Amino acid sequence: MRSTTLMLCVTSMLVVAAWPADLSAQRAGPASVAPAPAATPDRIWRDPGDVASLDLIYGSGGRANAPSPTGTFTFVNEDDSASSPKFEVVDDRGVTWKVKLAPESQPETAATRFLWAAGYFVDDDYYVAELTVTGLPTLRRGQEFVSTGGVVHGVRLERKREAAAKLGDWDWFHNPFVGQRELNGLRVMMSLLNNWDLKQVNNAIYAVDGEHHYAVSDAGATFGKTGSKGLRTKGTPRDYDGSSFIAKDRPDQLNFVMDSRPFFLSVFAVANYRERTRMEQITRHIPRGDAKWLGQRLSQLTDRQIRDGFRAAGYGADDIETLSNVVRRRILALEAL
Repeated sequence: MRSTTLMLCVTSMLVVAAWPADLSAQRAGPASVAPAPAATPDRIWRDPGDVASLDLIYGSGGRANAPSPTGTFTFVNEDDSASSPKFEVVDDRGVTWKVKLAPESQPETAATRFLWAAGYFVDDDYYVAELTVTGLPTLRRGQEFVSTGGVVHGVRLERKREAAAKLGDWDWFHNPFVGQRELNGLRVMMSLLNNWDLKQVNNAIYAVDGEHHYAVSDAGATFGKTGSKGLRTKGTPRDYDGSSFIAKDRPDQLNFVMDSRPFFLSVFAVANYRERTRMEQITRHIPRGDAKWLGQRLSQLTDRQIRDGFRAAGYGADDIETLSNVVRRRILALEAL
């Protein structure tokens, strides 16, 4: 029995030994080699301007690009590759929308509001309680969210980018921004939102207006609690309220809570164990000043704006109050660093 336990421990150490312990100190290449000039600028953050004036009801897409609740939406195709039920529709203006169903539709919509307010690139997401879709077939996944007449319930609509091309995804540990304040702020945002699904495939690089924009393109696993499989949740206000934020506070850096590592016996599922354990490193070793910088920016949000971020996602009054109080509490903790 003791030898089995020892073998498990050794295997665990070997699995996690291959990635860096301190992302904030890592650099993209050797310090002695100057990086080649980029033909296209890389951006992970932009100044959103007067934060207190931002409209968190409509978010990055604004009111002008919002879907019409009385418009006509026609089914295009179903996406079988995504982890959540998804399909595409086109509206009567010729705009294509990516429809996401299931528990991620509300938290993802809210998460984009706060990421955008902090200055990060996001998709133009909107939440619609009911959407009538013409020509909707029986879905292979998500049919339980559909009622008679093609009425779909609890929908996140993502406006398809016409003026942007997706170039691929990006890795938290290897990108042009490692060690920079803006990436470190995004790492803190992942913990502030309790985003426990930090897979590389959930990050996207878009070519937009002569720049490369690095974005977290899937933030649906938010506003619940982090943890191993079976324990973590998404879009659950009571779990979000009961979760911790700062795990370790040191004079120069902080560790934020991100529990993702599976039960130790899952070490034999090496790929999953390695990926989930690696995720926990993303919110660790954050320079104190960078976390405070994010807190100072978010502190400019009014209480009404924070509530609007959750109103936009269709949460009820009690849930809005719970979620907003947690967000404000976490912002104050960052600001006080």
